[in-house]
This record gives sequence, C-alpha cells and structure tokens, in this order.
Amino acid sequence: MIRGTTKIQKTCWIVFIVYLFAIFYFTIFAESMGRVPGDVISEPRYNLIPFAEIKRFIVYRRQLGMKAFMLNVVGNCIAFMPCGFLLPAVSRRCRRGVICVLIGFFVSFFIECTQLIFRVGSFDVDDLLLNTLGVLLGFVINRSVQYYRIKQRKKLYPREVNIRKVEK
Repeated sequence: MIRGTTKIQKTCWIVFIVYLFAIFYFTIFAESMGRVPGDVISEPRYNLIPFAEIKRFIVYRRQLGMKAFMLNVVGNCIAFMPCGFLLPAVSRRCRRGVICVLIGFFVSFFIECTQLIFRVGSFDVDDLLLNTLGVLLGFVINRSVQYYRIKQRKKLYPREVNIRKVEK
C-alpha cells in the first residue's frame, strides 16, 4: 500500500482488487457464463465491427431471449460500473474523468485480448464500448455522490468567515 492513504482508500483498494479478480474470473473461467473447464475454441472468435453485436441483440432479442439480451448488453455495462466508481477512490489521478475512463478501457481491452489469446469467449469491440460506457457511468455516479456528500458536509458544518478591514 501507498503511505499516506486513509483507511477508506485502503478499503477501496482491497475492494477494487477483489473486483478485478471477480471480473477476470467471470469473463475467463466461470461455468455460469458458458465456460466449460478445458473447453477451448479451436478457432479464435472476434468481432471488430462496432455496434454489430449490440444491434444483433436488439433486433433478435425475442429469438435470443431477454436473458441473453440483458446479460450481453446491459450486463457488460453494469459489470464495469464499479471500476469507474472505485478508481477515483483509490487514486487521485483517476479523479479526472478521461484518466478513469482510459484505465477502465484498458482493463476491458486486457480481458478481451485474454479471451482471444486463450480462446475462451470472443474478442468483441462492442464489449469494449459497453464496458467503457459502464466505467463512464460509474465515474459519473462517483462524482455525483462526492458532490452531494460535500454539499451535505457544508450544510452540517458551515464555516463563518469574518473579514476585518485592516486600517493603515
């Protein structure tokens, strides 16, 4: 851990690390996500056309089922919201939205590349888009929570400032 961090930041670091392991596990190893131990796809699968899979899930949502639609489209977005929410809490650098979203994008990109290399799942540019959108939404929620927290603190503990005119 980094010296000078608060207990809340240390706790957020632990939660963030556990979150990263969970995301990695569910996208690479989880049997509930259609992964079978030792089952590797012979040919790598990938989609490099933006919005192709999202469109397919929207157009064929009745045939594919609402569960598949929610899991793919909504699930990819929601799965990365904690990343956008926790990153500003663990690092001051991530309090800028661009940095936070870029780090979230690269975490998603790493997972997608891992799926492609080890042939478990598929590399999908739409997943990158949805995951990055999730990071952005998580960041917006974090900033909103911080805004209202600070606003409440100012209400509870108002500071009186006395300005006296200094005579010469």
